[in-house]
Amino acid sequence: MGALLPIRPFRELERMMKMWDRFPRLFTEAGEAAEEEFAPPLESFVKDGTLVVRADAPGIDPKDIEISVLHNVLTVKGERKSEKEVKKEDYLRREISYGSFERQMSLPEGAAADKVKASFKNGVIEVTIPLAKEVLGRKIPLEVEAEKKVEVEKK
Repeated sequence: MGALLPIRPFRELERMMKMWDRFPRLFTEAGEAAEEEFAPPLESFVKDGTLVVRADAPGIDPKDIEISVLHNVLTVKGERKSEKEVKKEDYLRREISYGSFERQMSLPEGAAADKVKASFKNGVIEVTIPLAKEVLGRKIPLEVEAEKKVEVEKK
């Protein structure tokens, strides 16, 4: 006999909505491209006292990228332009996003905004910002409490 589960009459609809959110391009026509939602993914980390921010930007011409810092906010913006060689009706499938983007990231207090350097190599934007020594974090040891074992008497 199966377990009793609560009745969820809209379970299939919920599943379909989740699928729709995950794969919006599955439901567009072949010629359509998502030009309005392009944003390169970012990663940031601290290495040797320097904040490193990287953004994937394959297919973007470096002259179409602008990097700025204003009030401790790093802004990376640019545009991936679509090539006009192929007509919309000639596409069989189009999943690459085109259009303008702007990504912003707050810099930690003590970041040397006047010493920002940026480079572009193999489709990756890399921005480096020196950090003040007091900004650098320290590792906190994790104290693990031992679980109390309860002995069960066998009768």
